[in-house]
Amino acid sequence: MDMVTLGSTGITVNRNGFGALPIQRISQEDAVRLIRKAYHAGIRFFDTARFYTDSECKLGQALEGIRDQVYLATKTAAETAEDFWRDLNTSLGNLRTDYIDLYQFHNPAWCPKPGDGTGVYEAMLEAKAKGLVRHIGITNHRLAVAKEAIASGLYETLQFPFSYISGEQELELVALCREKNMGFIAMKALSGGLITNSAAAYAFEAQFDNVLPIWGVQREGELDEFLSYIDCPPVLTAELQVVIDRDRAQLRGEFCRGCGYCMPCPVGIEINSCAPDVPDAAAGPRPVLADPGVAGEDEAH
Repeated sequence: MDMVTLGSTGITVNRNGFGALPIQRISQEDAVRLIRKAYHAGIRFFDTARFYTDSECKLGQALEGIRDQVYLATKTAAETAEDFWRDLNTSLGNLRTDYIDLYQFHNPAWCPKPGDGTGVYEAMLEAKAKGLVRHIGITNHRLAVAKEAIASGLYETLQFPFSYISGEQELELVALCREKNMGFIAMKALSGGLITNSAAAYAFEAQFDNVLPIWGVQREGELDEFLSYIDCPPVLTAELQVVIDRDRAQLRGEFCRGCGYCMPCPVGIEINSCAPDVPDAAAGPRPVLADPGVAGEDEAH
């Protein structure tokens, strides 16, 4: 079994995190069944957000009674201390728990710090002191904010888009996190559905000992692909490298990595936060193929 530890948190799980954004799109019954199947097969890290409509509620029902056997990560987009506490209390209720293993600031436009005037980081520290939060993380799509968060020493994990179509800037973030003993959670490991070979995606991520990919699933066939990798993790063979090289050549210019090089916008639009990274997202769900392995949309903010 291929395991990864998220930096200084001590959270050690197999390299298949469950990204719970897509379960918003399916029924409560189907979501609970998928989550429980994931748990019984060995998945132990589940990532959601207050922003993901009913995702937390579905996780809460599915994991009730086995809460102490899993790690729950969720997020707040709060910009004030008051909103922080409202989000945290709502998440605790939805998830049917009295603590969050990893509480993350959800894609803030700045790097929350003590004394920044918002009070949100101070609220996070208070929540941790009370035992409501065990570890502090941040998610982002902006390289500048991510680098500031790493350098600050205030965060135990960074969640950022990372796939084999990513560039040198993202590779640098992974290396910086390793240097700081900071966990790196890879969202969009399938580049929003552009990458269709899940084995190649897994093998690429597995090269980095501090990276935990979270795979967003909403169909059982998708989940089954990643469950098969728990006992038989793909390795980066010459055949898979050919797939990666081909996709890099064809796709690297076709999606937004959130690097921020297009900024600033003269009219104030955060282009890197709203630009679509899936050119044909309106085309509907992909079919699930047995070979070479296709999984649906991956986790996104």
